[in-house]
Amino acid sequence: MENSDLESVAQEVFAALADPSRRSILATLAARGPATATDLAAQLPITRQAIAKHLTLLAEAGLVIPEPGERRRVRYRLDSAPMKIAQQFLGALARDWDGPLAALRDRLR
Repeated sequence: MENSDLESVAQEVFAALADPSRRSILATLAARGPATATDLAAQLPITRQAIAKHLTLLAEAGLVIPEPGERRRVRYRLDSAPMKIAQQFLGALARDWDGPLAALRDRLR
């Protein structure tokens, strides 16, 4: 995957994680496993309609995968692949800063 592709995925992940409600949804899915929007609404202080909108955005970012369930109910499960790409992006960014920051620290000493 090219650097611009990595950056694009990372950007979508960071945008999705910027909202505390979406982070709560992801944390709940991580702790309790796949769930429907109705299941999540019963566990979180968020309306079902708001959860459905957040799940759509999380799915667009690739962080959750909708899976058809019984009686046309869609269950959502986590997908860690985009998060790993975002971590790689942050790791590369940190490496780019390590040298200049070390040089600055040495110069200030």
